[in-house]
Amino acid sequence: MAWGIACVVISSAFYSLQPLFLRWAIDALRAGEAPARLWRIAGLMIGVALATGYFRWQMREQLNGVSRRIETDLRDQLFAHLMTLDAGWYARTRTGDIMARLTNDLGAVRMAAGPAVMYLTNTIAGGLFALGFMLQLSPRLSAIALAPLLLLPVVMLRLGRAIHDRFEAVQAHFSDLTTRVQENLSGARIVRAYRQEPAEADRFAAMSTEYLRRNIALARLNALMNPSFTALAGLGSVAVLGVGGAMVLRGTLTVGALVAFGIYLTTLTWPLIALGWVTNLFQRGAASMERLIEILDAIPAVRDPDVPRPLVASAGGRSVEFRGVTFAYPPRDGAVPREVLRDVSFFIPAGGTLGVVGATGAGKSALLELLPRFFDPQAGRILLDGVDVRDLPLAALRADIGFVPQDALLFSDTIAHNLAYGGADDTAAQWASGVAQLADAVARFPAGDQTMLGERGINLSGGQKQRATIARALARMPAVVVLDDALSAVDTHTEAAILHGLREALSSRTALIASHRVTALRDATHIIVLEDGTVVESGTHDALVARRGRYWSLLRRQLLEDELGDAMPA
Repeated sequence: MAWGIACVVISSAFYSLQPLFLRWAIDALRAGEAPARLWRIAGLMIGVALATGYFRWQMREQLNGVSRRIETDLRDQLFAHLMTLDAGWYARTRTGDIMARLTNDLGAVRMAAGPAVMYLTNTIAGGLFALGFMLQLSPRLSAIALAPLLLLPVVMLRLGRAIHDRFEAVQAHFSDLTTRVQENLSGARIVRAYRQEPAEADRFAAMSTEYLRRNIALARLNALMNPSFTALAGLGSVAVLGVGGAMVLRGTLTVGALVAFGIYLTTLTWPLIALGWVTNLFQRGAASMERLIEILDAIPAVRDPDVPRPLVASAGGRSVEFRGVTFAYPPRDGAVPREVLRDVSFFIPAGGTLGVVGATGAGKSALLELLPRFFDPQAGRILLDGVDVRDLPLAALRADIGFVPQDALLFSDTIAHNLAYGGADDTAAQWASGVAQLADAVARFPAGDQTMLGERGINLSGGQKQRATIARALARMPAVVVLDDALSAVDTHTEAAILHGLREALSSRTALIASHRVTALRDATHIIVLEDGTVVESGTHDALVARRGRYWSLLRRQLLEDELGDAMPA
């Protein structure tokens, strides 16, 4: 950065010598001096021009290169920080807004860090050199020429603040626009299924028109800046022609000096006019940096403890205990938080299996998401092998847990890489694929496990995606396996085969399984029934059936639904 700025100053210094050489040449011609002197002046002009060109190339090479490196470092820092933020932050922040900040705003910061610095330095250095030579030629003429330019700072400050505010409004609306596009692309099937293409196109057109309106409002300010600066500079040029011409006629100023003075005034004027563009870049960069700092300053609600406790290595499972856990999801837009779990307590010994049943919205997913600390409860404690999970390093805690979410998400990569995600080797991935009943389906693909998946695994069926996420979790050989309704998209025959494989695979591991199918949990060592975030029943399958309570009612209803389904004609 320092070398780049030095190159700007050196190039401005060399460039400021050109009008001086031109003055000597014009005065030498009028005086009828020997051609040898003119050739020497011409040689100096060529040498200085080459030096100016070299240092101008260097200043662009250095400062624009630095700005690209700043952009890269900032992008990497933003992405790394985004990876540390908790699920609650993402629930409050729109994906489109994040994407807008990582594209448009990052580009505006780069322009401020590179080109804006370069042109500002050029404006200051070029202006000072030009002003110095102008004062040397004629202090009186300099004062007359610069008088109109005293209004430049006033114009610049007033327009600069307005540009900052309008650019912030443009970027905020661009975030809304990006969010709308992202939602429509990810939900394209729903849009088509409900025949909402024209309606969505109209909504997008309205938002696009508003984006255009805001950009035009910003463009009007930009359009005012340069003409304002040019008009003020033009007044100075008119004064120089009038007063300077009279001085030449009186013989107090040579023609060469007047020409040189006019060039120096232009050299001074154009940087001042460029100052409007530089101001625009800095204002845009400042507005965008504020938006990026909002991300960088976001403090994750879930983070490593100040004094972490080590997690003792385990060849098998780990005990899991909830003690009086109460939890409410972080509110959005000032809404009152609603408790989804209230005073939940249970204990699962190492190697045991917990089944969690309940109606939709009972709090099953919330309960499972607390164990790997996607969220922290507002009250109570969660213990892993007797250690509070908030005292464990996040990396160690999550490395010990194989999590299968309700929403089966896969990456745009090969099936093999998706199964090995998290550091599993090929042997473990193949074993896990067999347990999850995925191996036969993969073998039928032309490229086998090297088949490339589309976005979120779109070229797999819902059941295949769920089986792939189960295999991905098992392949890590975790001590604790968490399955959040992970069999909802598979048929009953495949479900039975997967459960049979899971019984063997989880024989020495601790498992927490939530399911809306009560039949999938009959082999669990302990079952809890959730209703409105509260444990209303707990025990083994046989004990809960004998009690004929809420669990029995759910089981009876599902068995009846299965019988009716089997009786329906094909």
